[in-house]
Amino acid sequence: MRMRRRPLVRAAMVGGGAYAAGKARQRGQERQADEEQRLAALEQQSAAAPPPPAAPAAASGSGDVVGKLKELKELQDSGALTAEEFETAKQKVLQGS
Repeated sequence: MRMRRRPLVRAAMVGGGAYAAGKARQRGQERQADEEQRLAALEQQSAAAPPPPAAPAAASGSGDVVGKLKELKELQDSGALTAEEFETAKQKVLQGS
């Protein structure tokens, strides 16, 4: 009977090793598929996100200066700027033109 057990043990070892190798490969493939799925989802999210708005080009015309001065005056009227801060900012805007 001893002679018969060895082939069975050997077959069990080979079969067990093959099973373990197959499971390891299957886990690796599942991991890779999950990773690809996550990457695809991230790519879709980034593609769906609107691009950041482009900064408006600095115009050298007087309309830009007038707009900035009006904005500064509104800030002063709302109390966000003091009279000194308004004058300083106004001078910077006027010197930049």
